[in-house]
Amino acid sequence: MEKMMAKLSDNLLDKFSMDFLRSQVLKNAYGNDDTVIAALDPRILLVWYLFFGLVPWFLNDIPLLLGCFTLVMATTVLARVAGLVLFLFALGVFSQTGYLFLITLFFGGDASAIAPLLVLTLKVATISLASVTVFSGLDPDRLSNGLLWYGCPERLSFSISYSYRMLPMLMEEFQNVLLSYRLRGNPPAHDTLMGKVRYLIYQVKVIMHAFYPLMLNTAKRSRTTVEALELRGYRYAASSKAVKKIKLASLKVTYNDLLFLAVSFLWMTAALLASTLLS
Repeated sequence: MEKMMAKLSDNLLDKFSMDFLRSQVLKNAYGNDDTVIAALDPRILLVWYLFFGLVPWFLNDIPLLLGCFTLVMATTVLARVAGLVLFLFALGVFSQTGYLFLITLFFGGDASAIAPLLVLTLKVATISLASVTVFSGLDPDRLSNGLLWYGCPERLSFSISYSYRMLPMLMEEFQNVLLSYRLRGNPPAHDTLMGKVRYLIYQVKVIMHAFYPLMLNTAKRSRTTVEALELRGYRYAASSKAVKKIKLASLKVTYNDLLFLAVSFLWMTAALLASTLLS
């Protein structure tokens, strides 16, 4: 039994390695270019996200919220979101709801608290899944172009796009810093249960100590990138209407975009009708 538990813990540690985390994050940000959601026009996706990111907060009807949640769950499947992102989403949303339910019972509540907590859970889950769907289906350039078309300041849209591009750099620097600490450190033995606890505490300390070198190294590389952009005339391009027109010429609303909006509209209409009939 002890050998089986040790093997299970080793397998979990192998799966949640730094390489695994990096691959999952990069897959969610850059590896979904061939999905149905990624093929849609970014302007359509941003409008769709604006609706499902705001409207659920003003709804309190459970059937209608279930309709919204079912739709965004289907789009999340179509976007082929990374498993780690979905795991963190489920852990964050539903554990928080369970925690609130336990606190409610502890302070004298009963099963009647389930309905309000379900409403809160559906709201948070719908908005979270809509965010995951859109931002996993948009690469940095398409996201920046969509925001720019709606009148977002060029520097702001570029900053959002650049933060996406900084993601691989951050992951690489973080891994390098962790490897340097491991080469110079002396981790505790983790053969026993207490050893594994001490080893986990040691890993947390290393991650905390790696934060400042990570920011310093990333700032150095960011400065090099900014200087390269300045040499290539970034400031002039940012204020040129001709450059903006060329940049946005690739945006085009297709039949699939209209079909996506029509299906979403019909689904929400059906959910509203069902909510009206059930109330």
